Amino acid sequence: MTVISGDRRGSFLGVVDRYWRESDYEIKTINNDGDFPAIYAQTKRGFGVSLSFGGEGQAFFEVDSPCVEKSDVADSTTKPTAPSYEGMENIPRPHLRSDFWSAGAP
Repeated sequence: MTVISGDRRGSFLGVVDRYWRESDYEIKTINNDGDFPAIYAQTKRGFGVSLSFGGEGQAFFEVDSPCVEKSDVADSTTKPTAPSYEGMENIPRPHLRSDFWSAGAP
């Protein structure tokens, strides 16, 4: 996971905000907190999407589905390319550095 510095979080949110608006997502709320900013939106089909920041510049994308009927889903036919951290209490902190996104981060 890439460290996103406090100086770059607004830019990261701006890129996502522009894409969501161009995709006709309805922006519900923007949290301009300096350390833990976030943006919340909804798609035309009712999916809630959000981007929020946690400690040490870790970005979280989340999607909430609208009400649906339960259905069976087949198991994946491919192996994951990254750890899922499912059931883990402590998710690792961001540790990868980007010349741009991590600029100014300790």
